[in-house]
Amino acid sequence: MSAQRAEELSKQFKAIADPHRLRLVSLISASPENEACVCDLIEPLDLGQPTVSHHLKILVDAGILHREKRGVWAYFSIMPGALDTLAGVLTEPK
Repeated sequence: MSAQRAEELSKQFKAIADPHRLRLVSLISASPENEACVCDLIEPLDLGQPTVSHHLKILVDAGILHREKRGVWAYFSIMPGALDTLAGVLTEPK
């Protein structure tokens, strides 16, 4: 694995290592449309909107989530293959 690839993967693993961000990924993955509005993620986490938005931004910047603006709301979905890539790194033969 190259140093650059290790850096990219490290950023992604750090992003999901936070309990709130891990819960966000879980909530979005489990949602019926595999996407969620930021407004729907505030109550389950019992956090304020600015804090939830901060965590979502970290996940977007790490390439875990995709953000789509619709009117005044932002909707988030899992980037295709992002979680599979992380799982693959953990299960690669040594």
